[in-house]
Amino acid sequence: MDPQMVKSLIEAGMPEAQVEVRGEDHTHFEAVIISPAFEGKRTIQRHQMVYRTLGEKMGREIHALSMQTLTPEEAGR
Repeated sequence: MDPQMVKSLIEAGMPEAQVEVRGEDHTHFEAVIISPAFEGKRTIQRHQMVYRTLGEKMGREIHALSMQTLTPEEAGR
């Protein structure tokens, strides 16, 4: 899986999010996700929201995903 596909999956599940994804080996990825939906949520809740957008691909096509999950205010936007 390439970074663009991971980005597209997250955006499809969280249409209001701004998403950047990097990953050179097509199984390990780093993502920055900025979304107003994260407001008032703890980090684990934010990560669970992102994992839900990826479904069964987590642990299969996506071996590891490192995330920064921020609200627009936290990101300075």
